[in-house]
Amino acid sequence: MSEKKFRSGFVSIVGRPNVGKSTLLNRILGEKLMITSDKPQTTRNRIKGIHNVPGGQIVFIDTPGIHRAKSRLNKFMVDEALSSVQGVDLILFLVDGAVDPEKEAGMIKEVLSGVDAPVILVMNKIDLVPKGELLERMSCYGDTYPFKEIIPVSAGTGDGVEQLVQLVHGLLPEGPCYFPDDILTDVPERFIVAEIVREKIFRLTHDEVPYSTAVVVDSFKERENGVVAISATINVERDSQKGIIIGKKGEMLKRIGTQSRQEIERLLDTKVFLELFVRVSGEWSDNSRMLKEFGYE
Repeated sequence: MSEKKFRSGFVSIVGRPNVGKSTLLNRILGEKLMITSDKPQTTRNRIKGIHNVPGGQIVFIDTPGIHRAKSRLNKFMVDEALSSVQGVDLILFLVDGAVDPEKEAGMIKEVLSGVDAPVILVMNKIDLVPKGELLERMSCYGDTYPFKEIIPVSAGTGDGVEQLVQLVHGLLPEGPCYFPDDILTDVPERFIVAEIVREKIFRLTHDEVPYSTAVVVDSFKERENGVVAISATINVERDSQKGIIIGKKGEMLKRIGTQSRQEIERLLDTKVFLELFVRVSGEWSDNSRMLKEFGYE
């Protein structure tokens, strides 16, 4: 009997903002690695999530949502997403299953124009699709682009996710194990810590504040007693935003810090001392030097 081939490869997850790309990848990995919120454009960078299966390794690439970009930051995010469809073995194009397929047709054709890799259309949030409409919507998407497969899933409930993973694995080429089998991502802990703080800002504040925020970890040190001491700066664009982040008598900053610290402790499996500062960095999202300083170029 011939030995089963080891299959591996890179799989890019693309789609509009807020269709559930990060939620899907967290579900696949079985760990909360990618930050999520109910606000669009939460993800800003491409982040690899490494998933090992029997006889294979799948390197998923979570990407920012594709949208009409105005600021330099938004253009960076869209470029990150669009460039991720090149040089990969497979593409998962995520759509919100509850949205009319005809509204997505133009973007799908534009984004996938000239793409060589096979594409699986993933209809997410099928738990929100009216009964009896699923097959009709899948057929409509099938007329839009020659997808390899069209798979309905719910990243929130997990419905259909395992079948999707099995399909992805089967479509990958024979290849090596690209990463050690005991890691989930190739990004450093400092990056994940900054993302956790930013997620809490997204979840606890409103309006334009989350989108005007960049978090930079200034120091990350393990003390002799095993406690990890972290210092981070929350950069905003205006004094009014600084006031919202700090809150009355510092209450909002305290909530952000407490919730961030608790999640970082679960991530690192150790006690954490987290110190947060807030700084006004005027119009940083349109400043090339600051974008590079904050890790966006």
